[in-house]
Parts: sequence; C-alpha cells; structure tokens
Amino acid sequence: MVNLNTPPSSAAPNSSIPTTADGLAGVVKGQRCMLVTGGTGFVGRHLVAALTAEGHGVIVLSRNRARARQMFPDQRVRVIASLDEIGRDEPIYAIVNLAGEPIGDGLWTRRRRLRLLLSRLRTTRRLIGLIARLDHRPDVLISGSAVGWYGAWDETALTESSPAHGGFSHTLCEAWEREARKAEGFGIRTVLLRTGLVLDRGGGMLARMVPAFRLGLGASLGNGRQFMSWIHRDDLVRLVAHAIADPALVGPLNATVPNPATNRQFSIALAKAVHRPLWFRAPAGLLRVLMGDMAQELLLTGQRVLPQAALTSNFHFRYSDLGEALQRSL
Repeated sequence: MVNLNTPPSSAAPNSSIPTTADGLAGVVKGQRCMLVTGGTGFVGRHLVAALTAEGHGVIVLSRNRARARQMFPDQRVRVIASLDEIGRDEPIYAIVNLAGEPIGDGLWTRRRRLRLLLSRLRTTRRLIGLIARLDHRPDVLISGSAVGWYGAWDETALTESSPAHGGFSHTLCEAWEREARKAEGFGIRTVLLRTGLVLDRGGGMLARMVPAFRLGLGASLGNGRQFMSWIHRDDLVRLVAHAIADPALVGPLNATVPNPATNRQFSIALAKAVHRPLWFRAPAGLLRVLMGDMAQELLLTGQRVLPQAALTSNFHFRYSDLGEALQRSL
C-alpha cells in the first residue's frame, strides 16, 4: 500500500527528478492512489513528481526497481517490478499506462517492429488482467498512443474523429489502443492519449536534434512542409492530470498544441533558440536510404493534429507558442 499520510521525504532530491512539477497536477483533488507504468521515462518521471507534489500516492511499475527507487526517494512512491505485487484490495483510483520502447530509437527492422509492439501490448494486457481481479476498480485508465495513429497526411487538419491512413505507426498505435479499450468492458473510463512530439531537454526527438543545431549543423528535412504536431512536457503532464479529473473525457485525446508547425518552421525556431543559423536541408532520398520506412513515416511525412477534445473540455495550454516552448525546453 502507498502511504498517503507520510509527508514527502526530506532527503536531497535526486538529479533525475524534475524540480518544477508543483501545480501541474492540481486539478486532481484529494489524496488518491495512482498506478503509473513507464514512470521512469522522461514524461513518466515528471508525471510522478507532479502527482506526489499534490499529495497523491503513486505506484510505479519498473523492471529496474533499484534505479526507480533511487529516482523516487519520496515515501509516497512505491516501486514494484510486477503487477502481481498489487493486492486485489488495493484502492487504485487511476492508471496511467506510458510503458513502451521509444519508436525512434532504432531502425525499423522486423525484429525491432516486433519489440516495439510487444513492449506496449504485454504491459497493457497485464493491466487489463489487474483490473479484472481488483475488488475496487479504477475510475479511469489513461493509456498511451501517438499521433502516428492517423498515419501520413499532408495539410489536412486532423481531430479525434478523423480517419487514419495505413503504415507501421498506425498499426502499432491501433493495436495498443485496441488492447487498452478492453478496460471499457469492466466499466472503466478509458482515454487514449495520442501524443505528438514532446518538447523537453530530458529526452525524445528534441534531445536528439539539439546537439546538431547547437553546432550549426541543424537541417530541415525533405521539403520541410510536413507538419510536426508538438506539446511541451509540462502541458502534457497537465493534460494527463486533466484527463484523470474530468469524467467527460473518454476515448481518443490528442496531446498536441492547437497550432502545429511545419518541419521548416520548427527547424527555423530551434535554430533561433540556440542562436545558430539554419543553412542545411537533408534530402528526402538520402534519409530514405539511411533509415528506410522510419524516415518516411517519422521524418518526411507528418500530421496536422488539433486538440479538439482538450479544447472542448476547457483545457488551457500554457505553452502554445513554439519559440517560448523551445526556450523552456533547452
């Protein structure tokens, strides 16, 4: 059981723990117990910090218990290595499922595609099994997905009700969402978090782009007209908390700002943020040769995704200006 009555640990914070999480999860009232998978990832650890800052208890599922325990010295955080460690009488209010290997960390070989798929499905299936055996079932499951669900589009504005095109990104996200939706059979409100490019220095695509841009070697990709739908990590954490707290939110939820940028616009803004010129353009043909389908789906085509569900539910984005968001992310 997570101890909700113990104040946060006075131990010196680990350098991995964000220090600006206060207030990001304030919409979730009371003292709740949450379960977070993928809690040691660069989004997950910020979410855990935000929840504990508001007095909530958090159970973090991690394969590396020692690393997770070092990352979260707060006594409100309980680290487990298996969902079997959770008793059937555990009063879990919400589950946030962020577990899954990063899609852009390696070439999409056949083996890599299978690993990406299994890393999402295995944990989600185990969560459904946990939900089935709990005496008191959670109010909500927030399960990860991505804007890749929509597949490759040009300038078409996409909302949660838009259709999808094929491709590996869609196949991966669709399988993940389909597994998560099984929670609905147990009466659980299920939110499918379709996340765009997350801006933060702690990881993701931005962390891979910044070193080259700081050296003046940054480049726009292909014709630069493909859209990049993005969100600042603080806004993503706030949106997850918003989805936990708002019982009207159900189904797909686009986690992107209302004004996505083209790759050319994004590259110019990033170069400006690091005070370097933007001289180069990476030819589409070269990227396809080097990275295959991964280049085509992740770099050369995009999605102009709009957060209709978030805006309809009166969610306010603090960082919708790309320049400001990049400055806060560097």
